[in-house]
Amino acid sequence: MDSLYASTSVAIADESQIGGARRMAKTIADSCDLDEATSGRAALIASEAATNLVRHGGGGHIILRRLTGSRGGIEVLAVDRGAGIRDIGRALEDGFSTSGTRGAGLGAIARASSYFDVLSAPGAGTIVLSQVWRVNGRQPAPAVEFGAVCLPIAGEQQCGDDWTVSELDHKIRLFVADGLGHGAAARDASSDATRVFTESAEQSPGGALERVHLALRGGRGAAIAAAFLDPVRGSIEFAGLGNIAGVVRWDAGSRSMVSHSGTAGHVARRFHEFVYEWPEHGVVVLHSDGLSSHWTLDAFPGLLRRHPSLIAAALHRDFSRGRDDVTVVVARRGRELVA
Repeated sequence: MDSLYASTSVAIADESQIGGARRMAKTIADSCDLDEATSGRAALIASEAATNLVRHGGGGHIILRRLTGSRGGIEVLAVDRGAGIRDIGRALEDGFSTSGTRGAGLGAIARASSYFDVLSAPGAGTIVLSQVWRVNGRQPAPAVEFGAVCLPIAGEQQCGDDWTVSELDHKIRLFVADGLGHGAAARDASSDATRVFTESAEQSPGGALERVHLALRGGRGAAIAAAFLDPVRGSIEFAGLGNIAGVVRWDAGSRSMVSHSGTAGHVARRFHEFVYEWPEHGVVVLHSDGLSSHWTLDAFPGLLRRHPSLIAAALHRDFSRGRDDVTVVVARRGRELVA
């Protein structure tokens, strides 16, 4: 994981791959400065989730991501396309199983998690979310809550996309970059773009993008977008250059945000930003073009109101094009989570 915000995916097709998921979770948890007991819980969660994928989901993926901020730690997502869980409440009970096993996996994951949720529907598969925080117990709700998946195209070890989030003058500054192509050179371009954006103190997203554009001259180039989120006023200032898509989605509809044509470091004529309303229960989605622009949230009833990480994982699972790196970041205004 070259970027602080990148994800790592472990494919799970049979029991021989469960140990790899456990070891990767332990490695990432250790890098998050978790104590030994907490790091061990993360490894247990990954192992139990991978076991469930094999025994109940027909295989799938474990997706791991570092968490930053007050809820710093590690996130574990288990994603499958199996038959789904008909009764999640019963599935969480120790001893309940549909495959003749002892039936402790999902309940064990929930007990070991600082935050836990599961998304499932008959015929639509299952997505299990577990977070292990550095400081356990109830934590203050962040101003903006994020979920993200940032993964390379199959066969590549390094992701050519990157994203980051920071705060300046009471606004949350969200940024996504897609280096041209994929592999190491694209990774370097997106990493440079993210670094310049992070180091800038521009007061507008357009100004920040112009700074990134100038810094990338002579290099590979990247598509970039920035959204400055104001959770108090419920507004979004957005500027994009190239094919990073920005969408505001709420119960009653959605709105696509406007990006200008061009490539940071190569050709860019305008850096104008646009302002959009952020409905109270709406989500903001930014994604690279590795995700189809024709995505929906229809696979799981009520998905729009669920944790942003579940939304990001569902979009990645169902709408990845399969021919490029994929980054999808979902943001909603913070709410209290029950630990």
